[in-house]
Amino acid sequence: MDTKVVKFGGTSLADAFQFKKVADIIKSDPQRRFVVPSAPGNRFSNDIKITDMLYKTYELASKGEDITDIFEQIKNRYNDIIKELALNISLDIEFVKIKNGIINKAGRDYAASRGEYLSGLILADYLKFPFIDSAEIVFFNNNGTFDAEFTNKIMSEKLKNYEKAVIPGFYGVMPNGTIKTFPRNGSDITGAVVSRAAGASVYENWTDMSGLLMADPRIVKDPKPIDIITYREMRELSYMGAQVLHQDSIFPVRIAKIPINIKNTNNPSANGTFIVHHTEVISENVITGIAGRKSFVVITLEKDMMNAEIGFVKRVLEVFEKYNINFEHLPTGIDTLSIIINEQDGETYKDILFKELQAKANPDSIEYQKSLSLIAVVGRGMIRTKGTAARVFRAIADADVNVRMIDQGSSELNIIIGVNDNDFEKAMQAIYNAFA
Repeated sequence: MDTKVVKFGGTSLADAFQFKKVADIIKSDPQRRFVVPSAPGNRFSNDIKITDMLYKTYELASKGEDITDIFEQIKNRYNDIIKELALNISLDIEFVKIKNGIINKAGRDYAASRGEYLSGLILADYLKFPFIDSAEIVFFNNNGTFDAEFTNKIMSEKLKNYEKAVIPGFYGVMPNGTIKTFPRNGSDITGAVVSRAAGASVYENWTDMSGLLMADPRIVKDPKPIDIITYREMRELSYMGAQVLHQDSIFPVRIAKIPINIKNTNNPSANGTFIVHHTEVISENVITGIAGRKSFVVITLEKDMMNAEIGFVKRVLEVFEKYNINFEHLPTGIDTLSIIINEQDGETYKDILFKELQAKANPDSIEYQKSLSLIAVVGRGMIRTKGTAARVFRAIADADVNVRMIDQGSSELNIIIGVNDNDFEKAMQAIYNAFA
């Protein structure tokens, strides 16, 4: 029998009513064997996520302040779910352990991870599935990086002994036994890791949206859905701001060529979006999607004969490496090199970067520009369709938006356009209108 791994986000498990929906979805398909839950999310617009409440609890405890009130709110959320599901399970012992752990400085990651842990215990009891603590099968290195291969080895062996199981998302364990979390929304990563270890036929990622959209609906009104997208396209869109799936969750399933199906807990009959290793299907829109982010800076170095100077780029990037600054893009000309970094790093390190770049690279000039937005136009069909770039830039020009930067990789999978922050929304809408 094929195996499906199913991950449910915070909104899918926000209350008992949502837990019931999740259980119905899982029980409707016997292939849904391994379940990865998140912590309860928002029940309504002004609600507070359990994870945010746990972070707040940790912050109060670290200052020596009383956490009784906020911890009672957390307990009540879970106890309400248990009561409304008519379960016999009691989490009282767990609550005592968690509260003591937070007070006794078990760590910020420990505090945050308990949301998924408690969700997992409740969901396992409700489904009558075994519960596997992620701290037993998800491992991090001493430097805090995820140990993918060791995790896959141990987890694969463990899952062979289970027909079904609930495995909480978001966290694992360090070599010293302390809890370590993935980045926020890291349950997506756990789901992908479990999918690889279980040899899943499909990784279903259940959210409150019926798949991916061509553009951010907060910027573009009623954007079209994306039926199918490749891992590479998804990686580009996630990195540039598409929020449905954590960008790092692509890698574990990509290794095993496991398709991801983004589904809607509140509309389970919808097909959603399939993320696949490869497809010959080309969107009728030519492009697959548009995504972008604001607040970057561009540091541009000019130097005559830069292209003939061996090691020039290496020396420049060593300056950024020294201060642990990642570059987003690196557009070049024959005598120019531009380094695009996030605005926070730029404003923090501007003076020292200028000083060290001058010393190490000896450029003729250095220019600094901020308030840059980056927009990625992504599509596997672009390489086969003439005039795609022309349509992009015509749309931007017709919207009276000035292009500050252009960067296109040799794969022709995407075009990156830089515009002023105050033109970001207008440019996104214009590009979408040109292709939708």
